[in-house]
Amino acid sequence: MAAAQPLDHRAANLRGSRFCDVDLGDSRFDDVNLGGAQFCDVNLAGARIRNANLSNLAIEDANIAGMTLDGVPVAELIRAYRAQGGG
Repeated sequence: MAAAQPLDHRAANLRGSRFCDVDLGDSRFDDVNLGGAQFCDVNLAGARIRNANLSNLAIEDANIAGMTLDGVPVAELIRAYRAQGGG
């Protein structure tokens, strides 16, 4: 992969763009619409999402080790849900 070339896109419409074999590590996304986007084989380790609309979000086949929602470990939430007969 080529050396990093930071870009600064502001008020840009990149709708329908495709990013393949791209390193966006340490990037910042503010006031970004990713509605309907698809993420396959992505690394979000150490990412932080704040003030986000996650309605109808589906996460499948994911490693959730250490993942938290509002400070609560997700693995514990899933374990408790399943213990109560869910999913």
